[in-house]
Amino acid sequence: MIKIAVLVSGNGSNLQALIDAQLGQHLSGKIVGVISNKADAYALERAQQVQIETRVIEHKAYPKREIFDDAMHQQLLDWDVDLVVLAGFMRILSEKFVRAWEGKMINIHPSLLPLYKGMHTHQRVLNTGDMFHGCTVHYVTAELDAGPALLQGVLKVNQHDNLTTLAKRVHELEHVIYPQVVEWICTQTIQYQAGQVLYKGQPLIKPLQFCQI
Repeated sequence: MIKIAVLVSGNGSNLQALIDAQLGQHLSGKIVGVISNKADAYALERAQQVQIETRVIEHKAYPKREIFDDAMHQQLLDWDVDLVVLAGFMRILSEKFVRAWEGKMINIHPSLLPLYKGMHTHQRVLNTGDMFHGCTVHYVTAELDAGPALLQGVLKVNQHDNLTTLAKRVHELEHVIYPQVVEWICTQTIQYQAGQVLYKGQPLIKPLQFCQI
């Protein structure tokens, strides 16, 4: 069974989606631990409510990013983790850490990558007047939001959407596609081999899409 660790910084709604998938027996792997860089993250309570082990590793307690990352790395090794899932983890990871977990760490980004890397994606979409928006699950690489994209949730931007409504709709999509990708990895439907992503044994040339118009 694939052992999963989730890295969080805040509310943890995507963590909850993964927990719900596990409780509903829609997840072949097992969430063995949750790490937060903030002691007051509500995500920790979500994990504790279902007896998932938690660790607080506060980045402010470490003089350098690399030393903080080393502490997280050691905890992941202690849990014997196979897959690291970033779920609202608001720290940029060091290149050393990313390389150590290459092909074993995924993230979800609130845009249709490669569009709108970085922050404030919903407002940028509204400012540009794009017709479509969504979210992307991707492997993590040293370049920010640039790893191989696996699955995108796509929605049509409504005429009356504002920042609040658009963010809510994208969040709902995240809660659908993130557990799906984790399950695909657990069942080896998605595999990472020597820098290449395979889906059902074939090279994944472009991300799969789940549309909710």
